[in-house]
Amino acid sequence: MNIVGVNIVGSNNEMYHTSCSWNQPMKQEAKAARTRTPADRLRPVAGRHNPRLKELRLAFRRAELTAQGECAIEGVKLLEEALRSGQHLDSVFFSESARPLAEKLLPQISARTETLVLPNALFKSILPSDAPQGVAALLKPPTFSLVQMLDRSSDGPFVVAAGLQDPGNLGTILRSAEAFGAAGIFLTEGTVSPYNSKVLRGSAGSIFRLPFLQISSAELIPLLRARGVRLLATSSHQGTPLPQISWTLPLAIFIGNEGAGLSPELTRQMDETLAIPQAAQLESLNAGVAASVVLYEAARNRK
Repeated sequence: MNIVGVNIVGSNNEMYHTSCSWNQPMKQEAKAARTRTPADRLRPVAGRHNPRLKELRLAFRRAELTAQGECAIEGVKLLEEALRSGQHLDSVFFSESARPLAEKLLPQISARTETLVLPNALFKSILPSDAPQGVAALLKPPTFSLVQMLDRSSDGPFVVAAGLQDPGNLGTILRSAEAFGAAGIFLTEGTVSPYNSKVLRGSAGSIFRLPFLQISSAELIPLLRARGVRLLATSSHQGTPLPQISWTLPLAIFIGNEGAGLSPELTRQMDETLAIPQAAQLESLNAGVAASVVLYEAARNRK
């Protein structure tokens, strides 16, 4: 029996299709998807003028978000942390020599993500690292409003990075803040960008999970005051010894510049200054280490 392009054959009172022209493309597409390997997803890019490549280069160079709200990350560990944190990667870039790595990572990367492979020399010329691992990506990091941040004041202490300039220190503080249950981190004027590649790498993925916001201290302090948040400064030698501090929430811990500490103007606005007991001959602790010690003590006392 023929019905417009479909042959139906009867056998033992049953009917079945022998051919169907309209479903052949669907079958072919399904077959192609089954036989497609991860490497087939890699799109070769040879020229420097590819639009996505330009975005990657600009994001690394400026250490800021692109016009599309993307930041640039590099390295296997950070990419895996982004995926583990539920981040959607907009574009992933591999070097030619990293094809084996690409085949390992691609099954973890959404099929909606653009994946490109670059000549080794071109890939290396874009990344800030001296020893690139063969993979970089553009993604839109999570963003938080001021209200969302302030509403977390009962979840843990806030950290305020006030003029921190060393990206390694900020990365360490982000990591420790997540580890010891901070509510979030505010980044005031003079502080290194959280999208700096060394900050991102040093955070070990905490940047994707810990709420943070860039804001001026002049705007932040009145808002913290209005929420009843106690402002706590850190000092290398002078102030209330760390074991005697009250960690009652809400609380904001201010970490100052590596060399100069908090500015006199900010210091005058603090409710209390804490000091970490240390050897007298030692000038001060590294800012990242000092913040980690304070955050650990705060977490220990809350528990």
